[in-house]
Amino acid sequence: MTTNLTQFGAMRKKINMPDKMKKMQESLQKITEDRQNYCLPPETHTNEHQLPDIRENAGTIEEAEIIGRAKEKLEILARLSGSTTERTTFLPIWGFGGIGKTTLARSVYNDPQFKNHSRVWVYVSQIFDLKIFGKTIISQLSEPEPEQKSKPAPDLHSINICLQKLLTEKKNILIILDDLWEKHPSQLEQLKDMLKQGEGCKVTVVVTTRDEGIANEIGTVQPYNLPQLSDEMCWDKIRQKSKFETRDDKERLEPIGRDIAKKCRGVALAAQSLGHMLKSRPHREWNSVKANHIWDLSTSTDASPGNEVLGSLQLSYNFMPPYLKLCFAYCAIFPKGHKMIKYDLIHQWIALGFVEASSTFSNWPRLSPRGLPFPPAADDPHYGGPCCERK
Repeated sequence: MTTNLTQFGAMRKKINMPDKMKKMQESLQKITEDRQNYCLPPETHTNEHQLPDIRENAGTIEEAEIIGRAKEKLEILARLSGSTTERTTFLPIWGFGGIGKTTLARSVYNDPQFKNHSRVWVYVSQIFDLKIFGKTIISQLSEPEPEQKSKPAPDLHSINICLQKLLTEKKNILIILDDLWEKHPSQLEQLKDMLKQGEGCKVTVVVTTRDEGIANEIGTVQPYNLPQLSDEMCWDKIRQKSKFETRDDKERLEPIGRDIAKKCRGVALAAQSLGHMLKSRPHREWNSVKANHIWDLSTSTDASPGNEVLGSLQLSYNFMPPYLKLCFAYCAIFPKGHKMIKYDLIHQWIALGFVEASSTFSNWPRLSPRGLPFPPAADDPHYGGPCCERK
């Protein structure tokens, strides 16, 4: 009896095997279709992942990214110059996410007009904390001090006193408040009062925000609504980021590239990330990006042009090699607005085995240029070298 049961079990396994193989084939077919739908490139088989050699500095990146915004920059500088009678000027730049507000603000920040100003950059984000803002401004206006372990956390009153002293000492100050989300009028009024304390000091504050209501509430001059880029400007950005002019197949690729630029719908970040992604990609992959179903999903779920950013970033992420996806995902452990020292972060990636140490290990990987986690930032002496902020 036992022998018969054993034979029956073996026979049953053989009978079920074709069904299992059929299901396995269906699963493999589904994986193949998903890879094609999401434009996932074939993988290489090397186990050593080294960071790409990036030679460009933050200043170079910023100047390159200002494509199509020369007119807007001049208009903003003109508004700031026209408010010379105001001791403290608040000029908001507003528009949907990815339109290029931060890039434009960075260009204003680096303009020769403010070369002799004391300059401050504050990433605000959705966490509105006047004490944090005050301490950030103080740290950038004052000389770095040795860290004191037992130093008590100052209250808002102490911060205001210190800030008033610093604002009085400085002649001209430019402050960028990037990505402001706070809508409550009383909170915004406190923020404005905090920066109006210096006697004999001219304070210019440029605010970037997605919300028109916030812009109207905080502005002391007419808010600037940043328009979308034209299709031609998006194409110019894609051309530059993809090193298009160095290619031998330009004539064949240009019609495809122009169609891709139209899908960006005027969103600077979408064009930027797609340009980096298409660099060195063959004709077949340019066509694949153009025809990808992600564009249909983004337009069907949300009519806002800003939603094109999600599609372009999804494509950029899909084209990343696995080790860079790990590096990108690791940045999620930091809160929004957190200052990250570039070299320290790269050391952490190496320690975790995401990348191999090499002679070029300290080069910043192609995460920031792809427009994925955070914008490039210049050297900051208060943080011991090149740093960036998680957005």
